[in-house]
Formats: sequence, structure tokens, C-alpha cells
Amino acid sequence: MNASTNIKKDVIIIGAGASGLLCAIECGKRGRSALVLDHADRIGSKIRISGGGRCNFTNLNVTADHYLSRNTHFCKSALARFTPRHILSLVEKHHIAYYEKEAGQVFCVKSSRDIIAILESESEMAGVETLLKCRVEDIKRGANFTVTTTHGVFASDSLVIASGGLSYSIIGASGFGHDVARQFGLKITQLRPALVPFVFSGPEQKVFQELAGNSLEAIVYNGSHQFRGNILFTHRGLSGPAALQASLFWNPGSPLTIDLLPETDILDVFLRRRKSKMEMHNARGIFFETLCADLVRPPDDLKTDQSMFG
Repeated sequence: MNASTNIKKDVIIIGAGASGLLCAIECGKRGRSALVLDHADRIGSKIRISGGGRCNFTNLNVTADHYLSRNTHFCKSALARFTPRHILSLVEKHHIAYYEKEAGQVFCVKSSRDIIAILESESEMAGVETLLKCRVEDIKRGANFTVTTTHGVFASDSLVIASGGLSYSIIGASGFGHDVARQFGLKITQLRPALVPFVFSGPEQKVFQELAGNSLEAIVYNGSHQFRGNILFTHRGLSGPAALQASLFWNPGSPLTIDLLPETDILDVFLRRRKSKMEMHNARGIFFETLCADLVRPPDDLKTDQSMFG
């Protein structure tokens, strides 16, 4: 779509990610003209990097209980109307191979680009217009919404903000959506990191740097919450699914407890190996367990990685 002025659409959607494009596609299917605006030079930036490049595009076990919200009913209607089966049907329609990895997670066999191709194809069939490298400079509301951009001025009856959150600033996501909400007087809840790694600083970071790249199954306890899954030692601290889930509930200064050998009696392990000639540093599982005392109550400077938040 070329730069224009005073073009009127039924719906303008800011953000050409998965949410924005699916929204535009549904609008098009219902006979509404839809225009998607994005400052990036291509669509689906987050899709491209998700799932290690294979896009974990749905989860077979997803329920409203897996979402955190002050309104516990917020997700119920959305999940009831668009289930994992709906997205699987869409993927199957385009003959994209997929597989279930673990805990219901579904990935593309080949590449996340397959999901992007689906969205491009469905957008074209639905008559969706997309304008990239287009930065929004101003939004006003009168009889219609008026969106002033670097590519011209556009108007619409409805406006959808699908610009993502602060957690992926490295791919261009920002606080734009929050700024627009504030502009129109919408209440913003307190922002905090979520699904982010834990990082250490100072001497503790040097200790854990030696373990960087090692991953194992563990249980991470955060108060009354517990999460079982893989944890990954990084050069900065602790990541992996279990750690990321725990970050949702962690507050600065609170203890984090990690069971590195779930359902294992470590004393029994040592007793069974007491006559073994194996050196301790070769006994990987035992070696990790010796770190447990240090991990049970991390140092005061433990924090979540907020660098993703710009």
C-alpha cells in the first residue's frame, strides 16, 4: 500500500504481529475494511524468534487457569471462542507440519516462517492491507479515529492497538500501547517483569557462569507456588521454563527455592556411591545437588532480568 492521506477504513490495527494480523483477518472475513500499520520492515518479528525459530504457536492444554489477571474470567470467553483446535485447523488447511513437544506445546516441524506465510495468505484472502515502515506520530478521536503517520493520515471507525508489550524491546516492542491507553484515559495497572530470567550480579554471577549452558529438570518454589520443568544456567543467572514461570510470582527480596533433584533422596545417592571411584566433578547430578544450599536462598542482589523492558 502506498503512502496516502485521508484514507478511511472500517478498522485500523497498529501492530503487524500475530494478534494484529489475526484481528485484521477476522475483520476482513466479516466484510470490514482493515488496515494494519507497523513500524518494522516486515511482519511477525516476535513470531520469527519464538520457539527457537520453530514457533510454539499453541498449547493443547491451555485453559483460563493458565492466565494471570485481576479478572479471573477475562480469558474465558476468548479461549472458548478460539480454541487450540481452531489454530490447528488453520495450520492443517495450509498443510504445515507440526508436532507436540512436551506439556501440550505445539511447534512447526520446519520453521516459524510457515506461520508467517499462513498469516500473509489469510490476510490477502481477507482483503487486509498492510503498511510497513510506518511510524505512528499522533492519534486523535473525533467522529472517527484519525491516525497521523510517517506515510500519511488515515481514519477509521475503530482502532485496535496490537503493538505488543515491553518484554521484547530488542525487536522493536515498546510502551506505545500503554501510552495510547493513558492518552484516552484508560487505567493502567502497575507494570512488572513477567516470564523473564533471573540474573545474579557480583561474585555470585562468576560462580554461575561456570555452569552456563547446563540444563536439568528441577522444581522451583516461590512461596506457595511451585513449577516443575527444565532450568537453564546462563552466563547471567537462571532461565528455562520453570524459572520463567516462577518469575511471574517473585517479588524482590523474597527467597527462591530450587530442588535440583526432584523426588531423589540425595543421602541415598551418596551412600550408594560411597565405594565408587568416580570423582565428584564427573557425577553431574550430584555436582548440581551440592549447589543446592547456595540456591535455596539466593543473594540479596538477585533480580529479574528487566533489560528486556528497555
